[in-house]
Amino acid sequence: MAPPMKIVFGLLTLVTLGMILGALVQLAFIRKLEDSTGSEFPSLRRKHVRGNLGNLKLPGFSPWANDKDAITLRVGYVKPEIISWSPRIIVLHDFLSREECDYLRALAKPRLQVSTVVDAKTGKGIKSDVRTSSGMFLNSKERKYPLIQAIEKRISVYSQIPVENGELIQVLRYEKNQFYKPHHDYFSDTFNLKRGGQRIATMLMYLTDNVEGGETFFPMAGSGECSCGGKMVKGMCVKPNKGDAVLFWSMGLDGQSDPNSIHGGCEVLGGEKWSATKWMRQRTAS
Repeated sequence: MAPPMKIVFGLLTLVTLGMILGALVQLAFIRKLEDSTGSEFPSLRRKHVRGNLGNLKLPGFSPWANDKDAITLRVGYVKPEIISWSPRIIVLHDFLSREECDYLRALAKPRLQVSTVVDAKTGKGIKSDVRTSSGMFLNSKERKYPLIQAIEKRISVYSQIPVENGELIQVLRYEKNQFYKPHHDYFSDTFNLKRGGQRIATMLMYLTDNVEGGETFFPMAGSGECSCGGKMVKGMCVKPNKGDAVLFWSMGLDGQSDPNSIHGGCEVLGGEKWSATKWMRQRTAS
């Protein structure tokens, strides 16, 4: 064999041996990772992982299983769906766990009262046939409960608005034939603007299933039709599914109140619709 051919053959042999050796090293590394997952991180093999807030979970084999913030934010569960850019509306599927929904309802039920609306002249709450639900606000003490703090942090992260800019959570119950006529969440009075400025966004969370009707209706969103309390109307309707949330903005990108953010609660035809609402302001609201 000529010298040049011997050199080529030798190089090919070295390359082949290098590839085999590299494959063996990779295989050993992968097996080491598998072993460490089984011994050092046994929680990754569990079906569900519980955080310090017992009702918050992440799916098994999640790389965030030991990350407290990821558990609080329900990483791997929450699925955002943009349904409108003008007005800006996002549906956050599985935003709350079923346990969190039941917790909010249990906390609110003993203190429900007839809902009110804001009087444009005085800025105070008054009873009105525009809104026929019953509701209550969590108090500042309840806001410090670990589960409530977790929900508020989640709202802050997904809305990108600081926790301190949020008002106290309001829990509402709509029974059969009850509704909330189309309205804006931003203020038209000066009284309410003194504490935190204008409302810029709303997080509306659904707490019950098996509701007939009771959709959240946005008449200025989209160009089609939807069913609102059994009637076909122009606009977009979001069905109240337990654990889902609707995030929408009352203020446009130009910093002005968005009249297209008008929305309403369609009439409930069957069952009970429970929801929790978080309004967020321009500045610290508390």
